[in-house]
Amino acid sequence: MPPPQDGVHDSAARVPLLPPPAPRRAAVRLRPLPLLIAAAFAASYRLLFHLAPAPSYYQSLLLSLGSNDTAATHLHALTIRPHLAGTGANALAAAHVASTLSSHSFPTRLTSYSVLLSYPAHRSLSLSTPGRDTVLFALKQETYAGDPYDAVSAEAVPTFLAYAASGSVAAEAVYANYGRAEDYAYLAARGINVTGKVAVARYGKVFRGDIVRNARDAGAAAAVIYSDAKDYAAGKAFPDGPWMPPTGVQVGSTFKGVGDPTTPMWPSAEGCERLSIAEAMSSDDMPGIPALPVSWKDGETILQLIGGDVAPKDWQGGDGAAAYRIGPGPAVLNLTYIGNETMVTIQNVISVIEGREEPERYVILGNHRDAWTFGAVDPNSGTATLLELAQRLSELQKKGWRPRRTIILCNWDAEEYGLTGSTEWVEENRAMLTSRTVAYLNVDCAVDGYGFYASATPQLDELLKEASKKVQNPDNGTQSLYDLWMASNSSPLIGRLGGGGSDYSAFVQHIGIPSVDMTIGSDYAVYHSLYDDFIWMAKFGDPLFKRHVAVASMWGLVALRLSDEEILPFNYSSYATELENGALGLSGRVLGMSVSLSPLHKSIKEFRKAVLKVDSELKALQTWKIWAPWRNSPLKVRDINDRLMMTERAFTDREGLSGRPWYKHLIYAPSLHNDYGAQVYPGVDDAIQRAKKINTSESWQSVQHEIYRVSRVINQAALVLSGGLT
Repeated sequence: MPPPQDGVHDSAARVPLLPPPAPRRAAVRLRPLPLLIAAAFAASYRLLFHLAPAPSYYQSLLLSLGSNDTAATHLHALTIRPHLAGTGANALAAAHVASTLSSHSFPTRLTSYSVLLSYPAHRSLSLSTPGRDTVLFALKQETYAGDPYDAVSAEAVPTFLAYAASGSVAAEAVYANYGRAEDYAYLAARGINVTGKVAVARYGKVFRGDIVRNARDAGAAAAVIYSDAKDYAAGKAFPDGPWMPPTGVQVGSTFKGVGDPTTPMWPSAEGCERLSIAEAMSSDDMPGIPALPVSWKDGETILQLIGGDVAPKDWQGGDGAAAYRIGPGPAVLNLTYIGNETMVTIQNVISVIEGREEPERYVILGNHRDAWTFGAVDPNSGTATLLELAQRLSELQKKGWRPRRTIILCNWDAEEYGLTGSTEWVEENRAMLTSRTVAYLNVDCAVDGYGFYASATPQLDELLKEASKKVQNPDNGTQSLYDLWMASNSSPLIGRLGGGGSDYSAFVQHIGIPSVDMTIGSDYAVYHSLYDDFIWMAKFGDPLFKRHVAVASMWGLVALRLSDEEILPFNYSSYATELENGALGLSGRVLGMSVSLSPLHKSIKEFRKAVLKVDSELKALQTWKIWAPWRNSPLKVRDINDRLMMTERAFTDREGLSGRPWYKHLIYAPSLHNDYGAQVYPGVDDAIQRAKKINTSESWQSVQHEIYRVSRVINQAALVLSGGLT
């Protein structure tokens, strides 16, 4: 990929030249002589004291070093076998990552934790109806003729839902659509009693742990989750197309907590305090009932034998599918699941590129390594991208580059179980990270299709837009990644990091670190199945591996700007707008209730003032940098950078969300009923949901309390950003 045209490659070109004199016309005023002298002095100053190449030089060089072959080679090596967390194959994958990073002379170490993971010991599922033969489901994902991974596929974990309760249930089936709280509310309104039944729900709208939890809360004795053909098999099935084969199954975790279940709220360090396995499994964050995932083929078989009333139109399958009915029965599901919950050692890989001027300031890049099966998309497209980027950073070092601030490359373990590796590391290093980290940049699935998508804390919005304009569109060499982004029709353009979907969670939601998450592609049908392998990626995800290179370029460019630029490229204007929009969204929900939003509006107004103040200071610093660099004292720069960095921390509260104390961030956290969903003002949202359910004066007083709480952290953030005391 050619470097951007604005890249500068020699020190002389980097000296600010005086503008050419204006034509001698009466209507044009010449620049005053003192300013010309100041500009000349500034040029001389930069020549004398800034001989090293400017950050823009290394940014352009980084973009020119992309290697499709490097990304493809690493992805192939990482996905040669299934590598679930806690297995020998995943330890080998960790060794590959560590040896690759070490080969670039980056100091690299493995950080281990003992955590509670879940594996299947026994599973069975059968379907019986009066007058019909019993159907015994194989619960096996089939390989295809010529599958190069046929032999090693036997190493893949059997289809299961991690942390599901052990037990046996034989009961009538009830169809529950996507298994959301509102779906069970609909069933209740229709007089359908789910108590003691087996709830059958489809993937697609909420986190699978919420699907099972909602079934439990509705009284179901067990749950079955299937991938509906409408959502996962809308075209040719793999290997002929990208869609899920008939026996494909999405496996995954049902744990709604974060990190090691035996050490909630504290790190899983050697010799630490722990809950017993029984105590951990009885937590409300666990699903509490037996559950199994099945294929769309098996799901259709079950649905065809459920009777009762016809389900609503939006509960139905795709074109040509038989009508779905609600039940209960006459179909009876006999489900048995026995889990093996055991303490296992996991390994994070941590690699450090030490900064020159500010080594105690960290820019952290992270991706996880563990996969339910082969993991070509999730997560090893991200791992391969991280290693391709590491090679580029190594090449920059050979050209004389060293970051101003320290860059830390992290490869997490056991993300799939509950963001476990990253959470334990953040909890263990909380004090250091909260005082030193500039930003966390996450890439989970780097590539799974077409279109660029990004989520971030709002002060990084403009940086993402600017960086994307410098990166080439991997699918159209005449366009930028920004053009691809605009064409992706994502709404909103930049998502927010309130959901619990990846390793940014501990950084944003627990300790308040500005963060980013990015990907090319937004969804893919073989997610968490046996078919997420190198062949799928090479045929459908990224045949030329140009998309991997584009993500690495974007990831690296954002990292270089955060690590190398003297003044942090943060812009809090977007944050003020987000806070205002969030308040507007609350207005309609509390209309007519004895709840006032005035404390919230007042605090946002103070935050907006702080944004204007810091923007003015930043403009002054940038002006001095060009025309009067001697006025830019390191202490002034350090002060404003610290305020930009620490403002996000001020949005956290020591007590955390009511009932969810691990989540400290009062602006962004997962939705109460969908762990994947990002919720603005989550504490207020939780309180409103409870108040609307029980509708007492005390419950609405709780809403008011939460409004005051979030107002207080916004006021704190305004004080930090403005840099003054009351």
